[in-house]
Amino acid sequence: MFGTSGIRGRVGESITASVALDVGRAVGTDADRVLVGRDARDSGRTLRDALVAGLQETGTDVLDAGLAATPTVARGIAAREADAGVVVTASHNPPEDNGLKLWTPSGQAFSTAQQEEVAERIREADFDLAEWDEQGTHRAWDDATAGHREALVEAGRRDAAAGDADLSSLSVVVDAGNGMGGVTAEALYDLGVDVETLNDRPDGRFPARPSEPTAETCATLAATVPAVGADLGIAHDGDADRMMAVADDGEFVPGDLLLALFGREEAGSGDRVAAPVNTSLAVDDALAAVGAEVVHTRVGDVYVAERARDPAVAFGGEPSGAWIFPEETLCPDGTLAAVKLAALAAAEPISDRLARIDRYPIRRATVETDAKDAVMDAVDGLVRERYDEVTALDGVRVETADGWFLIRPSGTQPLIRLTAEAREPETATELLSTVRSLVEAAVETET
Repeated sequence: MFGTSGIRGRVGESITASVALDVGRAVGTDADRVLVGRDARDSGRTLRDALVAGLQETGTDVLDAGLAATPTVARGIAAREADAGVVVTASHNPPEDNGLKLWTPSGQAFSTAQQEEVAERIREADFDLAEWDEQGTHRAWDDATAGHREALVEAGRRDAAAGDADLSSLSVVVDAGNGMGGVTAEALYDLGVDVETLNDRPDGRFPARPSEPTAETCATLAATVPAVGADLGIAHDGDADRMMAVADDGEFVPGDLLLALFGREEAGSGDRVAAPVNTSLAVDDALAAVGAEVVHTRVGDVYVAERARDPAVAFGGEPSGAWIFPEETLCPDGTLAAVKLAALAAAEPISDRLARIDRYPIRRATVETDAKDAVMDAVDGLVRERYDEVTALDGVRVETADGWFLIRPSGTQPLIRLTAEAREPETATELLSTVRSLVEAAVETET
């Protein structure tokens, strides 16, 4: 039922009002007050109403933030003394999708154990429904975004002071992607930044560009930043839990380099940075320069956040654009990341900072198979026969003297995904060729 980041799928198929109703009932069974919100997708109205109905049926009081960024809701749970939060959103997915993300008072997403408890309650219809005269209440929280904005402004001032940076000299273009990222522009404006916006009108059809911020979808932002002489470009997805960036020279910053940049800034000697198993060597090398190291997690911001609870972890992130600053919150907050990046840009151009981070070639491929589980079992055996440094945290990952490779089954397609990276292009190509041969041999054995 749950994927790597909540419940998500096609509206009218895997995501229905019935699903939202049952999630409300399951969450409400163990909660007295729940904070809810939604992104701009029209389907979110129906799903939000069903979710609220399920919560109220269990006697749970509902506080409704309305249209709000996911981090606005996640960070508001503790502020309003709620027991949990639920956001109706499909994040960076296309408009035909929707879903639900569940949050704890710490700002962390529901753990895998909590998710399984919710799923089990739904499977067994194990709900504690209230009597007719004990239904929960439903009222609006109109100041949710204002509170989040104030927290962002405070963080921006603190970081600017620490870096001796003048934010009033900064020019930033914010591409909200027709999603909920407008709070970033508001916070930067309050900090004295010269702000220009793109696609700032919330529209769940995402007419200006696809919701996911990538180099391809953010071409207009990349062209606009140098054209207007801006120092930085910020791009969000539909619910603003993700943030990607364009440097002052117009380069769309690859996620691994952004992870390296943030990690090196947040971590010091002896610290750790939580990142998924498909993270670039560039991050390892950038952190090694300051005496820090990467600790790998499964792919998915839920798993990064779980590891970020460790006091030794100073920062967590995914190259896809989810950034977690544990001292602030355990939710991926793209708006907080935007403000922090602006403070860095005010102290030194992002292009100059990136110039000090090494870049390594990554090779990717896929192998088709309808027997993913059997093939992965066979791959695990073949790999362990040849290599010593093998981990099976999420797929099969192998460290070599010159690089690494990762073999993971696709979660949605009949594919095995292959990734190889090395410090030299030829080595990366050779690693990918080797791993492809291993997987193809396993496919031949199992089919």
